[in-house]
Amino acid sequence: MEKTWYALVAFVLAWLVAQTWKTIAGVIGGYKSDKSDKSMDLASLIGYVTRSGGMPSGHTASLTAMVVCLGHISGYGSAAFVLGIGVWLIVVYDAIHVRYAVGEQGKALNKLLKEANQPTSPVVEGHTVPQVIVGAIIGLIVGFGVGYLALL
Repeated sequence: MEKTWYALVAFVLAWLVAQTWKTIAGVIGGYKSDKSDKSMDLASLIGYVTRSGGMPSGHTASLTAMVVCLGHISGYGSAAFVLGIGVWLIVVYDAIHVRYAVGEQGKALNKLLKEANQPTSPVVEGHTVPQVIVGAIIGLIVGFGVGYLALL
């Protein structure tokens, strides 16, 4: 396997770590808030695994891991790393600002629809700064780890 493919491995692994964290927290939180004795169904579990927003940011974790791994493999002065940093900045900005604003608007719209007895839809959530920071930390750990393994 060419060494740059390790960057994709880092991307997927960091996403899995972030989404697993989110899923475990969601399931535990769901059981704590739901006092009934119903079990977790497959649809709910898939919903937790694939949901956007929340702690930590899977977008930030996965892209951070890929960019750091590329830097480790190709060099931190390489064109791939510089391009990756540019894309990373856009994704992080979007996660904090744009998607957060869209999520807040969605919540307000759902509230209005609920008051009008209309069906609501799931809201795409954005991220807070701490959620992005934790995602970046996960990405750094995974990216350096996989990058190190790629150079062995």
